[in-house]
Amino acid sequence: MLEPKGLYEWEPAGLRAVDGIISGDDSAGLVMLYHFEGFMDAGETGSQIVERVLDNQPYLTVARFDVDRLIDYRARRPAMTFRRSQWVSYETPTLELRLVRDATGAPFLLLSGPEPDVEWERFTAAVREIVERTGVRLAVTFHGIPMGVPHTRPVGLTPHGSRIDLVPGHQALFDEAQVPGSAAALAELRLAESGHDVLGIAAHVPHYVARSTYPDAALVVLESITSATGLVLPEIAHGLRGEALKTQNEIERQLAEGDEELVSVVRGLEQQYDAVAGAETRGNLVAEPVELPSAEELGAVFERFLADRESEGGSGEH
Repeated sequence: MLEPKGLYEWEPAGLRAVDGIISGDDSAGLVMLYHFEGFMDAGETGSQIVERVLDNQPYLTVARFDVDRLIDYRARRPAMTFRRSQWVSYETPTLELRLVRDATGAPFLLLSGPEPDVEWERFTAAVREIVERTGVRLAVTFHGIPMGVPHTRPVGLTPHGSRIDLVPGHQALFDEAQVPGSAAALAELRLAESGHDVLGIAAHVPHYVARSTYPDAALVVLESITSATGLVLPEIAHGLRGEALKTQNEIERQLAEGDEELVSVVRGLEQQYDAVAGAETRGNLVAEPVELPSAEELGAVFERFLADRESEGGSGEH
């Protein structure tokens, strides 16, 4: 394998700032949040957090990855703007490590951008180099996964990695599963194998709104990040709470105006959720049987629900 250093370059000013922080006597190391666009992110859970961090907090670029080496542009074509008779702009993809500060001035790192299409092992080796060079004490990744849960119940979480103790109170849903991989998951695996502390947080998003923006999931993940790392991000949390309320009201409006079949689906999911929650309380994970629509019926109703939202101009933007 070629040296990973060729995949990225340091930004001198940003690296000096990091060195100044980690060289201090009271430095316990930095937290690094990371999220890559392109893999599963139901409800745009991870994207919402990254976007709001960069919009609400000042940052300094520390390192840049060579996206020309990592991105397949024909699979994910960057946007260009054509005005009258000529091209006037090109949205260059960026995969960067940034130094950010929370509301108290505490520094942390954010690695974000498009998920690499190629050279995953080399990329994750580069991430490990960055983690070790910048004194990262804990790496945290996050995203949303579609689940058969109702929007009327609290958002569930699946913590993973080497530090799941930082998100207490969550039981494993199953013992083992084989799923398609991602660069974020491989980075988590390789960092853990090399002895670094890493935490992953997956939010359970109702699958009938998985393709829409779902602020409730992002808010719960953000609260878990705050609890696990001590970072203070009140502006982001406040904004997500406001958007979550609007989204819940919009979903309820859509249900009120929808057909009885869709309402029946949601009520069935509520019964299933409550049955499982009751079984956990009793210490018995075998829930009482609950009659639910078939997978085909669920799919048809959810697709119609999403199509109605998009035709009315909602398409998940609230």
